[in-house]
Amino acid sequence: MTKLSVNVNKIATLRNARGGDVPNLMKMSKDIEKFGAQGITIHPRPDERHIRYQDAHDLKRVVTTELNIEGNPIKKFVDLVLEVKPEQVTLVPDAIDAITSNAGWDTIKNKDFLKEVITEFKRNNIRTSIFVDPVLKMIEGAKETGTDRIELYTEEFATEYDKGNMAAVKSYTYAAVLASDLDIGINAGHDLSLKNIRFFKEEVPNLLEVSIGHALITESLYMGIETVIKSYLEKLS
Repeated sequence: MTKLSVNVNKIATLRNARGGDVPNLMKMSKDIEKFGAQGITIHPRPDERHIRYQDAHDLKRVVTTELNIEGNPIKKFVDLVLEVKPEQVTLVPDAIDAITSNAGWDTIKNKDFLKEVITEFKRNNIRTSIFVDPVLKMIEGAKETGTDRIELYTEEFATEYDKGNMAAVKSYTYAAVLASDLDIGINAGHDLSLKNIRFFKEEVPNLLEVSIGHALITESLYMGIETVIKSYLEKLS
C-alpha cells in the first residue's frame, strides 16, 4: 500500500489568520494520524507564513507515524532539520518568495550541492528525498546525489488529467520505472486529489508515499477530514 502523508500547512495558515491557536496544529495532526494517515508533512518557509519553525520542534514530540519536513536547503532550513531529526527530509528548490512549489531540481546542475546536503542528513540518519520533474535525465542525476528517494512533482499530471489527457501520466510511469531500476524510492506530490489519486497510483509502479495537503484540506471542508482521509486510504490500497 502507498502511504499517505498529510501536509498540514493549510491548517497552520488558518491558525495564523487569527493570531491564536485555533485550529490547534498539534491536535489536528494527532487526529489526522488517528484517522489513518501514515505521516505528517510540513513545509516551513523563511517568512513562516504558515508552518512556523517552532511547529517542527513541537510536531516531532507528538507525531507517532512519520514526520516529513520539506523545504529549500538554505542554512536556516538545514539547521532546523538537523535539530529536529525528522524521519524524512524532502529537498525542494523553492524561491524564498514562492507561493508554492513549482519545479523540480536540476539534479545535474546542482549535483555537488545536493550531494553535500544529502550526505549531511544521511549522516544524521535522516531519510532523504528530492523533488524532481518526471524527466529521465533528472532521475539519473538524482542517483548521483546519493538520495534515498525522489518525490515526483505532479502538478503537470493533475492539470492534464483535468483536461482528460490520461496519457500525461506516462512520463511519471517511465520515471518511476527508471527510479526503481536505479534503486531509488518513489514518492509523489502536488495537486494530487481524490479525483486523480487512484489513476495515478495504478499507473505509477512502486509508489511508496504521497504527500497531499491543499486538495485534502479543501475536500475536507465539504466531506470532513476523517471521511476524506479514509477515502484516500481506500484509493491508495
